Amino acid sequence: MQRKKSNTGRQFSLAQTASYAVLIFWAITTAYPFLWVIINSFRQRGEIRSDSFSIPWPWTSSFTLENYVTANDRSDFFAGYTNSILISVVVTVVVVLLAGLFAYGMVRYRFRGQKFLHGMIIAAMMFPVFSTIIPVFRMEVLWGIASTQNRWLSLLSTALPQIAGNLAFAIVVLMGFIRSVPIDLEEAAYLDGCNVFQIYFKIIIPVAKPSFATVAIFSFLWSYNDLFTQTFFLRYPKEKTITLLINEISSQAGVNYGLMAASVVLVVVPVLLVYVILQKNIIKGLTVGAVKG
Repeated sequence: MQRKKSNTGRQFSLAQTASYAVLIFWAITTAYPFLWVIINSFRQRGEIRSDSFSIPWPWTSSFTLENYVTANDRSDFFAGYTNSILISVVVTVVVVLLAGLFAYGMVRYRFRGQKFLHGMIIAAMMFPVFSTIIPVFRMEVLWGIASTQNRWLSLLSTALPQIAGNLAFAIVVLMGFIRSVPIDLEEAAYLDGCNVFQIYFKIIIPVAKPSFATVAIFSFLWSYNDLFTQTFFLRYPKEKTITLLINEISSQAGVNYGLMAASVVLVVVPVLLVYVILQKNIIKGLTVGAVKG
């Protein structure tokens, strides 16, 4: 029995080693392109094409901060960050609020047309934003909030399609988790005199916090990185977001790879920091929703 147990442990160890080797290789191939961009963002313009793999140490002649200075001079990154964060925060808050209430109603109540409505939610995830952007744009022009020089109306016109695009995913994720919450908790709160909104905000949200965090993080990141929608609705300099600014720099810089690398770093680093800090919430929310839903 001891020998058999030892062989089983050995086989598990070999399998575990192979798994770690594959994961390490995958991590290296994933992280290396971004590290390459960071390295070359500090390199002289003329040296990137001839030597793009060595590290430009600060005490060497190849090291420079000129790429970041040029990127900041060409574009107002502070205004771009402000516009991107404003849009992303509004999208995140509205998506979490509406999707949570809708998911709770779909899970806890029975009404006519519920199955049809659920099918429409699933179907909404299959339509890409490219197929609806033109009618949405024309509709917002008729409303008077698109193609104006009013910054706040332009930001609102960008946020609305992003909210609509994120709702279906958020509802599906939250329905899977709310369905797993014991209904006994809600019945006890109801007997204590709580109404439906008190039950939702005092019981459902605290219990389902990991899934709400997952929906909020993904909604924020998708809104922040959404270049396609922003290209349609944001046309004036004061309205430009960070993704539009990097798109302009990329088209203007031509073969100035150092400037483009610095611009990419300025755009990606904030998002990367958010993901690194909150990655536990993302993984926990997805896995718990998948197991319990």
